[in-house]
Amino acid sequence: MEEGFKVLEERIQRAAERLKELANETKALRSEASRANERAERAERELGALKERAGSSAADAEQAEALAREVKVLRAEREELRARVEKLAGLLERL
Repeated sequence: MEEGFKVLEERIQRAAERLKELANETKALRSEASRANERAERAERELGALKERAGSSAADAEQAEALAREVKVLRAEREELRARVEKLAGLLERL
């Protein structure tokens, strides 16, 4: 009987430790997602400003294309982070 309680206590401690790890990882991922979102918004604003000046020079067109690619990459990164956060949140709910 005593051994059963000890095993249960160890399992609870491991679960609590894992819960803390998952909470910390979720917090870090949310922070990373927020930073990616800010970068994407900044790139979108820059792209919008460049589009307003459309037709000026080839350098501007090149910069606009680079920003468009960056926005696309940042959006994909944001979606990946969102999926990871949702997965971790699901794991936390199950614990």
